[in-house]
Amino acid sequence: MKRAFKIMSVVFIASTMLTSCYSYTSVVGKGAQGNGQVTQWNHYVISGLAPVKVSDSKAMAAGATDYTVFTRQTFVNGLVSALTGGLYTPTTTTVSK
Repeated sequence: MKRAFKIMSVVFIASTMLTSCYSYTSVVGKGAQGNGQVTQWNHYVISGLAPVKVSDSKAMAAGATDYTVFTRQTFVNGLVSALTGGLYTPTTTTVSK
């Protein structure tokens, strides 16, 4: 019983320490053609289950027909999430035109 508890403790600690920041990319049209970028935070609560304010990538592109949307959880986003115990979980969206 004691050995099983130790193993489960090690697995739990390793799983929390080895998590990574997630990201995804969406390409609209031909993708980014220049080097212009606009970045905004997305605001979620309860570990990302409930959106409070999410950025509008089409509005961030400001009428461009070819752009790339990159959404990720940065180190700072993860730190804020960890400090709030997952109650507030922001992500960052960058639109490259």
